Amino acid sequence: MGHMWSAYVTSPDTAPDLQNLPTFDPLYGFENGRKEREMVATQEEMDKAKVPLNQRDYCAHLLIDLMKCKRDNYPWFNECHHQKHVYDQCEYEDYIMRMKEYERERRLLERSKRKKLKEDFWRDQNERRDRKSVV
Repeated sequence: MGHMWSAYVTSPDTAPDLQNLPTFDPLYGFENGRKEREMVATQEEMDKAKVPLNQRDYCAHLLIDLMKCKRDNYPWFNECHHQKHVYDQCEYEDYIMRMKEYERERRLLERSKRKKLKEDFWRDQNERRDRKSVV
């Protein structure tokens, strides 16, 4: 509800579009660059392990380990609590990363809007001053 409210009611012009890629350069503001995230599990490994499509993310390699542990220790799933914890921690960190990217995009959109308003204000001030000097 939070994104929907801001995207359609309070600030539709500065709410990031969740369906498209970010509009700003991912390296903008990082002098030394950023470490690019890479998938550890390959497409073939995920296909072989029958990982559901909605779970093929940056933590898929840990999900494969968890699924293997559950298969090997059936019906005693509590033997896999370490793998479950590692997978959940990875999912949490991925969520935090995505929320930080969303917030970065939102703040950069607001910044560009402020800069545009400021430029428009000074352009109008200069035009008014020029009109007064002509008269």
